[in-house]
Amino acid sequence: MTDLEYQNLAESVLNAVEKACDRLNDASDVDIDNQRTGGMVTLSFSNRSQIIINLQKPLHEIWMAAKAGGFHYKFNSEQWTDTKDGSEFFANLSRYASEQSGQPLVFSPAD
Repeated sequence: MTDLEYQNLAESVLNAVEKACDRLNDASDVDIDNQRTGGMVTLSFSNRSQIIINLQKPLHEIWMAAKAGGFHYKFNSEQWTDTKDGSEFFANLSRYASEQSGQPLVFSPAD
């Protein structure tokens, strides 16, 4: 994967996360504050917990830090998968955000 391909794919993930936060805030009382700074998005929940998603350009990875731990994702020609267990980025983000917010939340690449 070229640097440009990585950048385009990774940026689409960050954009989808931001759009999903807007959708979830409009459709529920979850109140996720999302703040983007360059290649990093910070999701802050009402209980003051956070999930941080940032791009790791030299490694062509996306990293996510949540209460559950730190996770690294690589693109496998179809989706972003965890480098340790192969689980999918948006499924994991949905799970960790749901745990931290106390509400069922769904994030997807289509947002």
